[in-house]
Amino acid sequence: MPGSDVPLSHPRYLSLMAREKIVQGVERGITSLHGLIAHGRGEAFDYLLGERTRGFALGAVEAGCALLLTAEHPVISVNGNACALAAEELVRLAAATGAKLEVNIFHTSAEREQAIQRALLDAGATEVLMPSRTHALEHIDHNRRWVHPDGIYRADVAFVPLEDGDRCEALIRNGKKVVTVDLNPLSRTARAATVTIVDNLTRCLPRMVEWAGALNDKGRLQGMIEAWDNAAALAAAESFMRRLT
Repeated sequence: MPGSDVPLSHPRYLSLMAREKIVQGVERGITSLHGLIAHGRGEAFDYLLGERTRGFALGAVEAGCALLLTAEHPVISVNGNACALAAEELVRLAAATGAKLEVNIFHTSAEREQAIQRALLDAGATEVLMPSRTHALEHIDHNRRWVHPDGIYRADVAFVPLEDGDRCEALIRNGKKVVTVDLNPLSRTARAATVTIVDNLTRCLPRMVEWAGALNDKGRLQGMIEAWDNAAALAAAESFMRRLT
């Protein structure tokens, strides 16, 4: 990987390696150039977290896993940035929760959709659903409305990391519960989602996989869902960041 000569002792080694994955994603046709901008914006918020997973994120990981594990038809929506950063972890989470994987991107490109599908299959997925031109979400007008009839279209719970705000709002308006990962607690995505994990995707996904494998008590899972207060978690994240500015 370019940049792999960065020493492990570098104080921002993990962040720099994530940046290299995004760049490599562009070179592989997985990530759009616009995704580079989005990743940089997320890095800025991660600075305010001290590039560490905080307590409000840990609670969200549990609640998000509980939603996926109790869903009748959970689906993980994968865009270019998510695939470039964490294809293997997304595949593992799908296996741990019984969720389907579905490709969904903003900037229209059949080639990029296919590149993401190939990357997920190479990472160990047995099936990756692709957008259909026969089924569309309501309340959204651009390319991301197109979904697979057996995937996001049917989903009762969707995990949509690194999501666009308008699509997150549309998923909610279509009657779905949404779990997302967003480093900005003030974004439309963060505020519209059912459960928002304010954390770096590459840090929280391994925790999600671990929790999904350990949480098997249906009563406990339901209790986590009922007790979850997304607004309070976002307020805690915002308060934490403001103390540092």
